[in-house]
Amino acid sequence: MSAARRWLFQRRRTLLLAACAIVTGGLLLAFTWGALWPYPVGAAQPIPISHRIHAGVRGISCLFCHDGADRSPSAGMPEVRKCLLCHNVIAKDFEPIRALHGYFGRSQPIPWRRVYMLPDYAHFSHEMHLAGGVDCGECHGDVKSMDRIIEAMPMEMGFCVDCHRKNDAPVLCTTCHY
Repeated sequence: MSAARRWLFQRRRTLLLAACAIVTGGLLLAFTWGALWPYPVGAAQPIPISHRIHAGVRGISCLFCHDGADRSPSAGMPEVRKCLLCHNVIAKDFEPIRALHGYFGRSQPIPWRRVYMLPDYAHFSHEMHLAGGVDCGECHGDVKSMDRIIEAMPMEMGFCVDCHRKNDAPVLCTTCHY
């Protein structure tokens, strides 16, 4: 092979490799930014619970797992033994469920990662909102379609004030800031 053909072959190979790298990088960024995956993905949890399966397919009420919501300001996170009410029998050999049993055996709570955070100067009561007939989805979105929970609505003052105005709820500063 002549030197000119070798040079041309190497140049084409270099351009092909560069094009492959650009396409691969673009696809990686697109998946990272969610451009090609239509559903937002929330933070990974220590036990990968699918709200789509539990709340959607199985129709389990939010209050079954988050049983503090209707009687306290905080909705609360389910204790390991609450999960085991079902998972002592259902899917007990599934790897994440074995991890659940591990937390129970060690008497450790599951270190869930918070999705919703309010600043210290704002106060919110799940109990008060549920008593007023507000559906969980008004703030948390369509949880029944989410595998991983995302912050579906902006937990900002404007969102809350707009909702209060729309529902004739108080908009005094001291309603949420006390």
